[in-house]
This record gives sequence, C-alpha cells and structure tokens, in this order.
Amino acid sequence: MEKKEFKPYVPADKITPELTVTSVILGLLLAVVFGAANAYLGLKMGMTVSASIPAAVISMGVIRVLMRKDSVLESNIVQTIGSAGESLAAGAIFTLPVLFLWADEGIIEKPSLITLTIISLCGGLLGVFFMVPLRNALIVQEHGVLPYPEGTACAEVLLAGENGGTSAKSVFAGMGLAALIKFIVSGLKVIPETLAMPIKALKTEFSLQPFPALVGVGYICGPKIASYMLAGGVLGFFVLIPAIIIFGGETILYPGTVSISELYANGGAGAIWSNYIRYIGAGAVAAGGIMSLIKSMPLIVKTFAQAVKGMGGKKGNASLRTEKDLNMKAIIIGVVALTLIIWLVPQVPVTLVGAAIIVVFGFFFATVSSRMVGLVGSSNNPVSGMAIATLLVATLVLKATGGKNAESMMGAIAIGSIICIVAAMAGDTSQDLKTGYILGATPKKQQIGEIIGAVIAALTMGGILILFNNSYGYGTEALSAPQATLMKMIVEGVMDGNLPWGLVFIGVFIAIVIEVLGIPVLPVAIGLYLPLELSTTIMVGGILRWFVDKKKKNKDANADASGGVLFCSGLIAGEGLMGIIIAVLILCKVDTAIDLSSKLDTGIVGGLVALIVMVLLVVKFAMSGKGNKDNKEKKEVEG
Repeated sequence: MEKKEFKPYVPADKITPELTVTSVILGLLLAVVFGAANAYLGLKMGMTVSASIPAAVISMGVIRVLMRKDSVLESNIVQTIGSAGESLAAGAIFTLPVLFLWADEGIIEKPSLITLTIISLCGGLLGVFFMVPLRNALIVQEHGVLPYPEGTACAEVLLAGENGGTSAKSVFAGMGLAALIKFIVSGLKVIPETLAMPIKALKTEFSLQPFPALVGVGYICGPKIASYMLAGGVLGFFVLIPAIIIFGGETILYPGTVSISELYANGGAGAIWSNYIRYIGAGAVAAGGIMSLIKSMPLIVKTFAQAVKGMGGKKGNASLRTEKDLNMKAIIIGVVALTLIIWLVPQVPVTLVGAAIIVVFGFFFATVSSRMVGLVGSSNNPVSGMAIATLLVATLVLKATGGKNAESMMGAIAIGSIICIVAAMAGDTSQDLKTGYILGATPKKQQIGEIIGAVIAALTMGGILILFNNSYGYGTEALSAPQATLMKMIVEGVMDGNLPWGLVFIGVFIAIVIEVLGIPVLPVAIGLYLPLELSTTIMVGGILRWFVDKKKKNKDANADASGGVLFCSGLIAGEGLMGIIIAVLILCKVDTAIDLSSKLDTGIVGGLVALIVMVLLVVKFAMSGKGNKDNKEKKEVEG
C-alpha cells in the first residue's frame, strides 16, 4: 500500500514569518533562562527536564496574545532556540563540574571561562551539525514510524494557539511561587532546607526538602518514575545504612578514616551515605547506564546503518521551502573547523587522538540519540550511558598513550563533556525538527535557530558554572552535582585505581538484581545515589500527578499541555532562576544581610506549610487546566 503524502499545517508554498528579530530575541532570552534553570536543577539532583513545552507556551503567549501576531512558525523558532539552551545545559552540567572538583583538590588549576565556553560551544554546534544530514532519514522518511513524543506534543501546543495566553499564565504563576519559596528558604533562611526526623531504632533518618522544583519534577515524571526513585532512596537509607552501622561497629572501612560507629555518632546517617552509599549508588547508576546502552545496541546498529544509508538516498523536492536544509558543504567545513579547534586550541586539553574519538563517537551517538528520542522521548534517552561509555574508552586510550597525569584526566573529561553535549543537542534538534515538520517550518531556518541557541547557551554556560561554584560549591549539600561526581569517580578509578571497588560492585549487582526483576534500573539507581530528601519530595509530586490523573480520568502520559504540567514547569524554572539570584547575592556578600534565621526560624512547621501551599496550588492549576481538552481537538493533519 502506497504511503500517504504528508501535508504540514502551513503549506510549503505559503511564506510566513519565521526567523524574525522578535523570535530570535525572545528565543535567546528563553535559552538563557531555561538553560540556567536546568543547570541548577541538574547540579542539585542529577535530573533535567525538557523546556520545549513551556518555551512554546510562553512564545505563544507573547507573540500571539501580547503582540497579537498570527504566526505559528515564528513561535516555533522561539521554542527551537529556547530549548537549545536547556539541552546544552543538560550535557554540560553532567561533566564540566568535575574540573572544579579537581581544582578544589589542588590537582589542576580552576578552569577558565574560555575553556568552559569552547568545550560547550564545540559540543553544541557539533550536535546540531551531525543532526542536519540525518533529518531526511529520521524525520521525513520515518514519519509515522518514529512518534517523537515531545516534538509532536510541542506542535500540538503551538497549534492550540488560541489558548496560549491562558497556558502561559500557568507557567508564570509557577515561576512566581517557586521564586518566592526558594527565596524564603535559601535567601531569608526562615525555613530549613532539609526537614529531617531521626529514626533511632533503625539508626537512620527520614527527610525531605520543601523545594518547588522537586515537586515539579515528580509531577512531570509521574508516579511510576517517582516511586522507583523513592525505592532507591529507601534501599539506601532504610536497608544499607542500618546494615552498615549495625554490622560495621568499630570497623574502619575505606574510604572512611574513622570507625563506622564514630562516623555515625558525629555525622548521623548522612555521613554514612557520603562515605559509603554514594559509591554503591555510583556503581548502580553506571551499570544501569551501560545496561541501557547494551539493550539498545541492536536498535542502535540498525538506526546507524539506516541513517547513513538514508543520507545518500532520495532527498525529496529540494526546491520546496519545507525541504531546504543547511548546505552540506558548510556543515562538513564546520565539523572540520570545530575538530581543529578542539585539537589545536591550548585551553582545550584534547589531543589529536581525542579529537578523532570525538568525531567518531559524536556522530555515532548523535544518530543514536536522535533515533532514541524519536522512539521513547527525551526523558528515556540513555545519554548518561553514552557519556559513561565514551568516558571509559577515552580514559583507557589516554592512559595508554599519555600515562596517569592531570592533563590526561582533563582530556578525558573534555572529550566526555563534548560527547555528552553532542548527544543532548542532537536529541533536542531532532525533536524540534519534528515539530517544524508537522507545522510546515523551513528546516534551514530551524537549524540556524538551533545554532543561535547553542551559541548563546555556550557563551553563558561557562559564567553560570563559575558563578555556582563560587557561590555554592560543587559536591556540597547545596549543589551535590551527582552526575559530575560519578564521572569524576570513573576517570579517577581508571587512571589511579583508587575507587572502593567493593562498594561500587555492590551497586553493580544491585542494578543487575533490579534488571532481573524487570524494574527500570536507572530511576532506582539514581534514587540510591541521591540523598533521601530529594526522592521523598519528588514522590510528593508523583502522588499529586496520580491523584490528578485519577480525578480527571486521564491516562495519557503525554498530556503535556495540562495546567499541572505547565505550572510545574514554572516551578522548576522559577526555583532555578532564584537560585541564580541567590548565588549572585552570596558572591556579593549580601546574603548575610538578608539572613533572618537567627531572628525567625519556623523549623519543620514552616517547611510543611510551604509544602502544603505548593500541593494545593499544583492541584488547583492541574484541575482547572484546559490544555488536554483543547489539544485533543487539534490533531496532526495528514493527506
């Protein structure tokens, strides 16, 4: 049976505004805002969220409602540029903070703004460049086969433009509430950041944090993922920590330097987690990422072969506006130029061998990432597994060719950082191009938008990372940087062999048991790797999603236009932005002047009140949201 010809919302022969001054400026603003917010979120709890939907909603609210312009393709460019900032941040914060951690230990000098910017810029641009020749194979030829859930949902949001103003209010309301609560908790400090209750019988504690972003993440992820994360936290704090304390007694167990009983007496359950559980969690996360990659290997090989084959296949009618891509000669020149920059610029500690690894692994994982997000969505894309695999190979190669030195370790992290950013950017670019394909956008203009977003995000990401390090410090309670800490362990473990491998392999075999039980490994492993107080608050958001879905009898997991999801996207963005503002206050030494903890400390009661307020407002916006109904009325048009 002959495949029906696809007809986009805006016909190919119709010319409407797309890459305008308005769309670029608004897109750049959102790229910085959501990039910074996602950087904060990822550094705090090791997870990031897609900014495409809230960016689309805000662009519709501004362009269509406030400016009264009827241009869905102009709004599409805004979300294309805006989401690029979030994706680059997701790749950068998983790896680059390792350089700051080593600097704090005196192993290397602090990374310069130039180093951070060039690494981010090269990774961001390569991610876009590698995706361009894959568009025909993955977006056009596979239309109807690869669903691209976020890209399709984003197109539906943009098509539901008449509701853009109402939906935008949900995002901004969430941002305002989150910023206020974050300022009260971390700025004024009248509410403790962690609410803990010791459980002496088990020699552990139950804890949670009254932060809006955690509730927002739990709501967006849903009850299943939230419960898996909580299961990991419970395993760590209610099984492993009591077992270590009860059986350990007076034993001095590496990497601890005092007996386990003394460690617990002085630091409580948190000290046991810091010295032992995080290594077990690191083993589980690494094993989960690699198993995810291995399970996807048949699909990966098939995808890569089909994509490479499709690159030389039928290109359609290139004279049509909707079929025009960036010039392939320009793309090849750009890839070669970036490879030379990575190799030759002294601020980037990558050798010629390392640059070759980046090109080979980068194109391979760009293909993999673009296909995987098309099948299972961005949230299930195994970017961490790709980064771990790259880091292991790069570290082994550099150790074999350059020995165990600080420059080789920096080179491994630089390679891993660029590959991680490439995979994240390629996945985001493919989602955005899918949105544009449904709407009838010009691919070339979207690809230029991706490049613009990557450049502005790269130019600001270095400064954001330096600001966070100077204000909070990485590896601290404020910003634990869990993924970066894991990458640091991997490089040091391969180079020096100084990891507590016994603990790491306990985590590996825990991950294998979880896999055998048929439970998704990574969410449980991340819950084990993170402090319990994060997972418990995320579970609050998950329970709220379950309650709302049950009340609305809505089982559609991709109903991203609902008021609850948009409000929670605002919670995440608002806390991230206030986190940056507080970081600036700390840097300017103004934080002590607004610290009211000595005059007014509401304790656990204040934290619970803040949490209850968040819960009630999430339910209010979720139950009153009209996005789901309206989106069902706007379906993709096919001929």
